Amino acid sequence: MIDIQNLDKSLSGQKILSGITLNIADGEKVLFLGHNGAGKTTLIRCLLGEYRPDCGKVSVNGHPLASERVEALRKIAFVPQLPPPIRFTLNELFEYASKIGLCSIDKIKETSLYFGLDANAHKHKAFYKLSGGMKQKILISVAFSRDVDVYIFDEPTANLDAIGRDRFRELIGAPEMSNKTVIFISHRLEELANVVTRVIELDLGRVVRDERTLTVSA
Repeated sequence: MIDIQNLDKSLSGQKILSGITLNIADGEKVLFLGHNGAGKTTLIRCLLGEYRPDCGKVSVNGHPLASERVEALRKIAFVPQLPPPIRFTLNELFEYASKIGLCSIDKIKETSLYFGLDANAHKHKAFYKLSGGMKQKILISVAFSRDVDVYIFDEPTANLDAIGRDRFRELIGAPEMSNKTVIFISHRLEELANVVTRVIELDLGRVVRDERTLTVSA
């Protein structure tokens, strides 16, 4: 599914990732751990093609990011920790998402309602004016409404209320997600203890822990 070979990346003259080699298989639920500055976000940006590696390679479903970025990313949904300042209204955002993400607007609204957010009541509001929790619910709803093979969540429950966190765990644990690959960056270990099947810890740009497990410990 995702193959990373000998990946190095430096930013502003500082090496952030060094010799990262990983293979993430279909259906794995992977939690990336590490202190701030360990390289987690940089690695995700390399997976999304936002950063070009200094050396090494990344491929998704056999498509190398360096030469086939569109094909590699077509089946990936990503929810960032900090929502972008999108100026679209919710109606406009849903229409845009449905066109480029091949997802149903009705499905997005249904999923947001499951999170306790009535999108129709806010359809004329600009996305960037919503609260942090509302933005996160909308972006997660868009992600779950797409037909993709890989989901990447950066601190997915950071701004969610208790109901939202419960709903997120329920969606991740649903039977239809069993064959989906999910990558988390999260410090809320207890919330994902019964979800993740693999823990990968980074420190100073290197993998220092990689284990398959049914439980998570700090």
